[in-house]
Amino acid sequence: MRCLMCENLSFSHICNNCQTTFLTPSIYRRKIFGDIEVISFYKYDDIKNLLHTKHTDLGYYIFKILAKNSLAKFATQFSYEQHIISLAIDDTLSSGYSHTAILNKALKSDFITPKFNKLRAKNRVSYSGKSREFRMLNPRNFEFKSVQGNELILVDDIVTTGSTFTQAITLLQANGKNTIFCLALADASIK
Repeated sequence: MRCLMCENLSFSHICNNCQTTFLTPSIYRRKIFGDIEVISFYKYDDIKNLLHTKHTDLGYYIFKILAKNSLAKFATQFSYEQHIISLAIDDTLSSGYSHTAILNKALKSDFITPKFNKLRAKNRVSYSGKSREFRMLNPRNFEFKSVQGNELILVDDIVTTGSTFTQAITLLQANGKNTIFCLALADASIK
């Protein structure tokens, strides 16, 4: 097959050279909901074409590559005083897989245990390209299935306004859970 980025022959959808050249993550940080940190690995504009594959069959392979190059590396370097749980934001299946579940699974490590099917949106509205006002008027209405442990990490593909994370954090707090920080593959606010 050919690499999606450079079109050279490759055994992967994105060749190792392009992964090293274009997909080496950086750490970006910002605060939401008072003082909860969101850590992201890419600027949205740098990988938006790859992110837009999330509702296609190709997206499964692309998100596995992105997760391996960012969240999996983060997980190997992360340590904490106790074992914690990571939850994907709305890991509902679409096109035969869940892109947020792929990201969450990459976090499995000595200190992090990913849990699935625990935080699902009842409102299936798409926030893609929508304003902050639209997001506030159309909340995701998350349902939370309890997990053992009170310390959690939230995982999503893109952070734009932070409203999705904020809605999830609010629900988790109401259920006695503490969100330590959030992880997003890409941050759309960074230029």
